[in-house]
Amino acid sequence: MTELLPKALVAAIEDLGRLPGVGARTAERYAYFLLRADPKVSRDIASVLGMLHDGVKVCPKTFALIDPDQNMSPLYSSEDRNKQLVAVVEEPLDVVALERTGQYKGTYHVLGGAISPIDGVGPEQLHIPELIKRIREDDVEEVIIATNASVEGESTALFIQRQMRDAHLETKVSRLARGIPVGVDLEYADQITLGLALEGRRML
Repeated sequence: MTELLPKALVAAIEDLGRLPGVGARTAERYAYFLLRADPKVSRDIASVLGMLHDGVKVCPKTFALIDPDQNMSPLYSSEDRNKQLVAVVEEPLDVVALERTGQYKGTYHVLGGAISPIDGVGPEQLHIPELIKRIREDDVEEVIIATNASVEGESTALFIQRQMRDAHLETKVSRLARGIPVGVDLEYADQITLGLALEGRRML
């Protein structure tokens, strides 16, 4: 059916379809929306995307995303942050999720993914050696492993614990509690979530 559409529209659909979670039909809707919208919308989006790579860099300490004029993430350099407490997350956007709670005043360490042999991601591709070095340099008292509750996230958490043990670090290691989300009935919870909820139960 693509031969029935102008080449420029087909190209837009194909490129939008390269985005994660965007199927063919969604890509068509996005492209048609942009076509019908004020041309300024497309130009603004194209301009922002064109500046994206030059407008973002990685913090050399935490590996969080920062502005190009910053030398260090303010979530690390700020005097209000507890450098002896480090939350280890998989991706930069996980930092945003934890910050939105307003309950965490420590710092972060972004791994850059999780161990996943199927996807060709091994431990050597993650920022684990930098984490070990940082624990020593900053005299970190507690590492909160906040990787995802997935097979890959759990494998990564175990690997980090082993690396810390092999490095003879006595730093306390904790894991984010896992449980049943608010508003979800037990019958609809998956086995992994239920199992983690049982392990993380607390006395009343």
